[in-house]
Amino acid sequence: MKRTFLGFALVTAMAAVAQPPQCEYAFDNLRLSQTELRGTSRYMSMAGAFGALGGDLSAVNQNPGGIGVYRSSDIGITLSLDLNKTQTASIDEKKTKFNVNQFGYVGALKLDSETMPNFNWGVSYNRLMHFDRRYRGVGELGTSITNYLADKMMAKGIKSSDILIDNPIANSSADWNQVLAFNNYLVIPTNSDGSKFAGLGFQGVTAQGEYDMEERGHVDEFNINLGGNIANTLYWGVGFGITDILYEYNQYYGESLQNTEVYNKPDDPNATLVEGDLDLGFTNWSRTTGTGFNFKLGVILKPINELRFGLAFHTPTYYEMTDRFDQTLNTAIYPTNAAEYKLKDYTDTYRMDYDLRTPWRFIGSVAGVLGGKAILSADYEYVGTDNIRVKDDWEFRDHFTENKYTTQDVKDYLKGQHIIRLGGEYRINPSWSLRAGYSYQTTSTQDKVQNDEVDVNVCGISTAYTYDRKTQYITAGIGYRYKKFYLDMAYVHKYRLNNYHLFPGINDLPTVSDEVKDHNNRISATIGFRF
Repeated sequence: MKRTFLGFALVTAMAAVAQPPQCEYAFDNLRLSQTELRGTSRYMSMAGAFGALGGDLSAVNQNPGGIGVYRSSDIGITLSLDLNKTQTASIDEKKTKFNVNQFGYVGALKLDSETMPNFNWGVSYNRLMHFDRRYRGVGELGTSITNYLADKMMAKGIKSSDILIDNPIANSSADWNQVLAFNNYLVIPTNSDGSKFAGLGFQGVTAQGEYDMEERGHVDEFNINLGGNIANTLYWGVGFGITDILYEYNQYYGESLQNTEVYNKPDDPNATLVEGDLDLGFTNWSRTTGTGFNFKLGVILKPINELRFGLAFHTPTYYEMTDRFDQTLNTAIYPTNAAEYKLKDYTDTYRMDYDLRTPWRFIGSVAGVLGGKAILSADYEYVGTDNIRVKDDWEFRDHFTENKYTTQDVKDYLKGQHIIRLGGEYRINPSWSLRAGYSYQTTSTQDKVQNDEVDVNVCGISTAYTYDRKTQYITAGIGYRYKKFYLDMAYVHKYRLNNYHLFPGINDLPTVSDEVKDHNNRISATIGFRF
């Protein structure tokens, strides 16, 4: 039977992702470098447009110059309830999560000086990113993952002899998923020297696929900030952050193929290819942990009481990271006129240590105070996403070296990100205030990747990649003040559109993708005292 690749994509797609032993994956590191709109309720209700305002426990970490605005000490905590809904073309998933978004303290020290009226310091905890979500998809396929693996093996120059060795997972140049697929008869040698391979999805084959991805984890930051003001006109601050990452996922990807070619018996040199059906299922697990540090600098200029400008710079966060991951493949084969049989292959749990440098950030802000009752504020943030770098502990060297492959992939696939934040507050009376805001984040992925004009490099046991196409926030809130006590409430709606690819295109093989949409609603409350 002649094998040909179908030139059409699926109705609904699927995926399988894992972390490779050979290299660090550009889109994995992009995910770990991202942040989202979280903080105090006042900060969130104005969409985080606080770069020129300050005087808020979260704003001082966005622009450290904001700590100089304080005239009194402040202590507060923020609790939130997250109602998350994730949609694919075929299945909706919902998750509810209670979080402690933030808590912090600012101490204000008054100085007997007109030049510098006060010097302030603060400590805080902030949740920068929350990964918890689940998404699934099912649908008819126009191709098979086995075709991709076969083509990738030929593109890399892999031969059967490279896998038919002792412990090929550790000693072969083939990727893990290629070794498992070869051992489960999912990629088949088609010439005498074992340098050509074919998958099982060809013309006349009926194929269905499904994927199930569950993510969990967080990025937390602990900050120390120092700052003050000069003549009540220039407010300055510096910050030091210690960051903690936990990211874990469990993934399943399965295919059912009917009327394909399978071996009529396992582990028999005289086995022949016959028509039949098969079911395959990849299960991937990965856990990433890391700690890092960064520095922040910022100033706020108030030339007149009604107008303020802010500038802030965040260095990259420098992480020490550890990944642990493994993969299992289960296959059930049903030959026509022969006994069915089942196969299973798996890897040990692998550990990899590496250093990660996240993007630097620049924030420019402006805010106006109108009649002592209203505030309008705007922020522009640039994130140097194409500046992500990784250093690997390859071959257990005594020092880490830059992964030039990931560096090139970052340059080829990613670009700088732009974030706009707009916020407003209206003081009804001395006790009550109303707030609203909007934020929009552009994608960090280059157009040629979004348009499937480039074969994205994936490696190790990963065949999939995912990226954000856009993210927006719509926010609102209310605040109450009574003497030293304050209570703020916020509502945040987050919409995020992802593209999720099972595998990139290679040669004439089409990409297979699914849209993943996040509709997340958050209700938060901040309780605090100023004294």
